Amino acid sequence: MSAAVIWLIVALGLAGAEALTGDMFLLMLGGGALAAAGSSWLTDLPLWGDGVVFLVVSVLLLAVVRPALRRRLTPPKSLTTGIEALEGKRALVLDRVARDEGQIKIDGQVWTARPLNDGDEFEPGEQVTIMHIDGATAVVWNP
Repeated sequence: MSAAVIWLIVALGLAGAEALTGDMFLLMLGGGALAAAGSSWLTDLPLWGDGVVFLVVSVLLLAVVRPALRRRLTPPKSLTTGIEALEGKRALVLDRVARDEGQIKIDGQVWTARPLNDGDEFEPGEQVTIMHIDGATAVVWNP
């Protein structure tokens, strides 16, 4: 069996193993093995020459192609939207916030609010932190 066929088998084996991992590392090595198979078939290099071709092409694929391919195929981090995006934000107290009353302003929108602890009260002009949203009411706290 010629060296080109052996390199081709190695390339196919690495590409098949890549289907199990999905990390694109073995695929880049498979590309290097495919390049070694091509160089072995086209030229009459000794086995160590094919190994050098495999090494150089694999390193180039790992350094140049793999990062760009991973960026392209990796989905972007999801943005928090809705009420989850409000948690942890700072708000301005518009009307006194007590157990059953109060209004705050969050990013230009007016919300009804109540304190996290029933005994807490916040006066207009104070800055509070939104702990969570309970229905249409912001539960706030001032550390």
